[in-house]
Amino acid sequence: MLVHLANVLLSGVFHASILFLVAAGLQVVFGVQRIFNLACGSFYALGAYVGVSFVQASVQAGLPPGLFVLALVAGGLCVAVVGPVVERGLLRFVYDRDETFQLLLTFAVVLMLEDVIRMLWGTSPLSTGGLYLLYGQLKVLGVTVPVYNLIVIGASLLIALLIGYMLARTKFGRIIRAAADNREMSEALGVDMRRVYVRVFTLGTLLGTVGGALVIPATAAMTEMGIELIVEAFAVVVIGGLGSMRGAFVGALVVGVLRSIAISTYPELEMLLIYLIVIAVLVLKPRGLFGGAAA
Repeated sequence: MLVHLANVLLSGVFHASILFLVAAGLQVVFGVQRIFNLACGSFYALGAYVGVSFVQASVQAGLPPGLFVLALVAGGLCVAVVGPVVERGLLRFVYDRDETFQLLLTFAVVLMLEDVIRMLWGTSPLSTGGLYLLYGQLKVLGVTVPVYNLIVIGASLLIALLIGYMLARTKFGRIIRAAADNREMSEALGVDMRRVYVRVFTLGTLLGTVGGALVIPATAAMTEMGIELIVEAFAVVVIGGLGSMRGAFVGALVVGVLRSIAISTYPELEMLLIYLIVIAVLVLKPRGLFGGAAA
C-alpha cells in the first residue's frame, strides 16, 4: 500500500514539474503584460515535437545516449524563437485593448500553431521510443523510480530557483517586478517597456517549450496535447493566484498530485477532481492561495 502511494505521489510530482514550467511562463507574462496567454499550450506542444526531431537527429549523428536529454533541452531552447515573433508580430497591437481581444488573439495563435504542427509533422503521434527507460531505474525502499523522472524533477527545481534568483537579485528581475507593479511609473523612470515585453514573453515561451521537450520521453507528441495542458495550466493559476510564481509552484503540485491520485484510483474523476478544487478556491479565496489584489 505504501509503495503504491509512493509511486502515485512521485508520478504526480513528475507531472507537476512539467506543469510548473508552463504555468511559470504563463504567470510571468500575465504579471508584466496583463495577458492571459492561451498560446502557452501550443508552445508546449511545439516544444514536444521539436524535441522529438532533435532526438531523432541526435541518434543519426551518433550522440551518446546519455546526452539525449541535452538534445531535448536544446530543442526547447531553439523553438523559443517563436516567442518574440508572436509578441512583436501580434500581441503588441492589443496591449491597450479589451481583455476579450487579447484572449481571442492568443487563442487564434493556438489554432495557427496547431496547423503549423500538422503541416510539419503530420497528425500521427510521435515518440522517442525507449528513451524514457534508457537512463534506468532506481529502487529505494521498495519503490521503483525511473531515473529520467528524477532528472526532470531536479531540472524543474533548478529552474524554479533560477527564476526566483533572477526576480530577486538581478537588474532585469527588479525591472520585471517594477513593471508588474506600476507600468506607467516604470516608463517615466526610463524603462523601455517594448524591450521588457519582448524579453518577458520570450522567457514565458521558453519555459513552455522546454517543458514540452522534457515531457516527451514519457508520452507521445500529439496535436491536441496543447489544449489539454491549457486546461491544467488554468487550474494551476486559479489555485495559486494570477501573477504569483510561488502560486504556480504550489498550484502545479496540487494539480499534479491530484491528477495522479485520480488516475490511479478512478480515472473518470481526473478532471472533475481538479475542477472541484478550482471551484473551492474561487469560492473561498477568489484571488488564489498567493494572489495579490491586482489579480
